[in-house]
Amino acid sequence: MEAKFFYFLKIVGVGYKARAEAAGRLLFLKLGYSRKVELIVPPVVRVLCVKNNVICCTGIDKQRPPEVYKGKGMIYIDEVIKKKQGKNSK
Repeated sequence: MEAKFFYFLKIVGVGYKARAEAAGRLLFLKLGYSRKVELIVPPVVRVLCVKNNVICCTGIDKQRPPEVYKGKGMIYIDEVIKKKQGKNSK
């Protein structure tokens, strides 16, 4: 597999952590739930954990939805997300 896209993702949140195993095929995420979330990575993507909150993804596709209301979740290292106001704020 030739990696065309190479991105570093940062997990933002209190106690959020990541761990990769099985040569980049399994990703364990601790995202504030009572248990760890286990993700099986698709065959065209490889995952490495550089730090507890930095994930390196390599693959042939670059699709990813952003999270803009709370500022939490996975973001690119150099990305700045403008927070949107909720519908209750005036």
